[in-house]
Amino acid sequence: MDDARPGLLAVPVDARDPEAVALLDALTSELALGGYAVHETFGYSVAQLEQSRVHLVGVRVAGRLAGLGGVELQEGGIGELKRFFVAPEHRGTGVADALITALIVYAHDAGTDLLRLETGDKQRAAIAFYRRHGFVEVARFGPYVHSATSVCMQATYGAR
Repeated sequence: MDDARPGLLAVPVDARDPEAVALLDALTSELALGGYAVHETFGYSVAQLEQSRVHLVGVRVAGRLAGLGGVELQEGGIGELKRFFVAPEHRGTGVADALITALIVYAHDAGTDLLRLETGDKQRAAIAFYRRHGFVEVARFGPYVHSATSVCMQATYGAR
């Protein structure tokens, strides 16, 4: 499953890092430009990422943050991917693979056996990416139950 290209390493990132904030803002902007209303995006702010103790990782290319993603560990051995984003110029280069691999390993090492996520129904490339990494579509859960634009997915990796 590790499709990350050699040399791409996902490492912990502080949510307040200016480059991380810029990528989080870019994600929010991309979703808005994609036709999603604010109430359909469910994005965590920097404060929410910190409050929820989301483990945030990023990949740097040529010294610049090219992508980031997080996982929130929840009760019952569940982890939820949060704020997964790769700058457009780095898509298809292995950055996303490095991010998801690091998040899966982190969640697995923390004893999480089920990873889930929510993405938008217009995010076809994201849905295909998650499928490639073992995620399958499931019924909408939690805050996404009544969101007509939400696609929820999950994957089981087995806890240690």
